[in-house]
Amino acid sequence: MKRKIGLLMVFAMIFSLAACGRTATDASDGAGSAADESAQAKSGVGTETQAAEAAEESAEMAKRPEEDGKTLIVYFSWSSSGNTEKMASYIQGQTNGDLLEIEPLHPYPADYEECTDVALVERDENARPEIANLPDSVEEYDAIFIGYPIWWHTAPMIIGTFLENYDLSGVSVYPFTQSASMDVSQFENSMDFVRESAAGADVHDGLFTEASDTEGILAYLTENGFTE
Repeated sequence: MKRKIGLLMVFAMIFSLAACGRTATDASDGAGSAADESAQAKSGVGTETQAAEAAEESAEMAKRPEEDGKTLIVYFSWSSSGNTEKMASYIQGQTNGDLLEIEPLHPYPADYEECTDVALVERDENARPEIANLPDSVEEYDAIFIGYPIWWHTAPMIIGTFLENYDLSGVSVYPFTQSASMDVSQFENSMDFVRESAAGADVHDGLFTEASDTEGILAYLTENGFTE
């Protein structure tokens, strides 16, 4: 009888230990499964966050000019006040680009009235005045700022001479200008002229502000990715 009781106790202990082992294993498996699910959830959140950040960074980079590309600031200025020249010089200082002043082969009259007469004839005839210092090529530049005053409600025709002389396919063009009247409709006319003359280029919204408005100029440069 005692032997039967002893055997029963042995079997009971073995069954108990086996049950405990299964319980511990099940608990361990459950904890592992929960950990895996938590890790996967965190991984999913991280992946979504990283994707969103990457998309935002990509969109921001798309607005910026190529880091390895060069920038040219080219401008035409006639008046003694040199407002366009002041804007060009400020932009050059902020972007560290190359600066080029357009020099007419046949200089415009120094007298204001005479100059306006010549400019009106050029506009009416859609002339393309020759440039004395026209570069052979602008292929090294990915971004070109083109500056000018408003003449007879549009850009001077010599701006067309410069832009039409090159294949500007894929080049980013940034017009900038000012005038005494600061008439927006005249600025828009000049933008249409630039777009027509810069065939194949990516002509961005232009900058139309007074030469003294350095904050406005800087904001424009920042918006287009040239400064931070």
